[in-house]
Amino acid sequence: MNLDTWIWIVIVIFALLAGVALGFFIARRYMMKYLQDNPPINEEMLRIMMMQMGQKPSQKKINQMMTQMNKASTKPEKKVKAAKK
Repeated sequence: MNLDTWIWIVIVIFALLAGVALGFFIARRYMMKYLQDNPPINEEMLRIMMMQMGQKPSQKKINQMMTQMNKASTKPEKKVKAAKK
């Protein structure tokens, strides 16, 4: 192989690695800004939502809903199997 070919291969690999690293840091900054602007739901937000829906939230009810939401967000999605006929 020619020396020019090796130089192009090294440049392409370097550009690919630089693009991956740059993409990672841009995506990380975007997600941090998004979570800062739109924080995940917490107990106070849940309490306000329940009061707006006309329910009187007790601490027990709020704790139950928070645990359900945490389970739903951490639980891996199950694949739906076709029903046997």
